[in-house]
Amino acid sequence: MINHRGLRHLALNVADVERARDFYARVFGMRVVWQPDPDNAYLSSGCDNLALHRQTTALSAGAAAGNGQRLDHLGFIVPTIADVESGFQWASANHLEIVHPLKHHRDGSVSFYLRDPDGNVIQLLYEPAISPQKLTS
Repeated sequence: MINHRGLRHLALNVADVERARDFYARVFGMRVVWQPDPDNAYLSSGCDNLALHRQTTALSAGAAAGNGQRLDHLGFIVPTIADVESGFQWASANHLEIVHPLKHHRDGSVSFYLRDPDGNVIQLLYEPAISPQKLTS
């Protein structure tokens, strides 16, 4: 087994780095920690890292040729069920595209899914086993 501290980094190919950067800052409060050039930006919420890279080829063509990668979704864990519910209300009020509405699942988790400007699906999730955990450095 590989020793690790959890999934804390994700890299996305996006059509417009500035638009994606502004979306993740506005919707999830992420801040830019480094932007070496207009084609790349690195954001953080304090305990993770999101890399945004300008997409250089058509993703669907690359994926079909075996050169691309498709992402099903990325997720943001929240500490409480109330945080998911208020996040859903906020996303709806701000006219974000809701992919799957708020749902309480049988395992005690609660989530909804929305879409970013590049079509990436994002899950906002309360997961009873990990949401209450406090991250330490």
